[in-house]
Amino acid sequence: MPLRSLIAGALAAALMVVPAAQAQDAPDPATVLATVNDTEITLGHVIALRAELPPQYDQFPAEMLFQGILDQLIQQTLLMQSFEGDPSRQAEILLENERRAVIAGEVIAELVGQGIDEAALQAAYDEQYPANTDELEYHAAHILVETEEEAQALIAELADGADFAELARENSTGPSATVGGDLGWFGEGDMVSEFFDAASALEPGEVSAPLETQFGWHVVKLEETRKRERPDLETVRAELEEQLHTLALTARLEELTEAATIERADPASIDPEAINDRSILED
Repeated sequence: MPLRSLIAGALAAALMVVPAAQAQDAPDPATVLATVNDTEITLGHVIALRAELPPQYDQFPAEMLFQGILDQLIQQTLLMQSFEGDPSRQAEILLENERRAVIAGEVIAELVGQGIDEAALQAAYDEQYPANTDELEYHAAHILVETEEEAQALIAELADGADFAELARENSTGPSATVGGDLGWFGEGDMVSEFFDAASALEPGEVSAPLETQFGWHVVKLEETRKRERPDLETVRAELEEQLHTLALTARLEELTEAATIERADPASIDPEAINDRSILED
């Protein structure tokens, strides 16, 4: 039975009887909460399983989660103890993979836990968001159609005084059709290069010639431009910290790879489709 199904069942039972919370000083993760045929289930086991639950479980009170998870662990222990014989090859391999992933996660957590050097953070901020820049942002709208002929016809209607937003709502096949083709503000790198080059070459209020991209044919109207604003460091701190953590992890992996002896099998020796054949793991 899937883990979440068992937990959901245990939580449903816990809804019937929720124990009153009892104050405790400095909880010890080694505290034994239950013993199942001499197998101990500790507070640490409950905390570890709680940490792995998806966000939707956050809606439950701690008292309910506590009882539900403990019941879940007791049920798992009973089922484990009832097992006879040796685990299947797939189960053994899954256990190996789980151990590998958990310990690797410990190493990553240690790297992240070292924190970010403020000087490195400031340097990344200054590089990505320079104080003095002439970079512009563009506010544009577009109408996306399937053929160049359709685009030319729309341009002719615009020349005769048709409303761009109305034409976009009636003709565009893009998701922005509902808002009159409005694409909001964007800068270099936010759009495919052909579209950005065409939009940035226009003057505010000007409409482009038919433009082809991988998505189809566009009629682009530039609404306005502005100088890109530099965000406050605190606004982008989390984003920059994540980037620096990724760089640190990449550097660590490169260091470990260089020091390790890694031998790979010839890729041609295994059919890639083998990864979809679960029968290979059957005993």
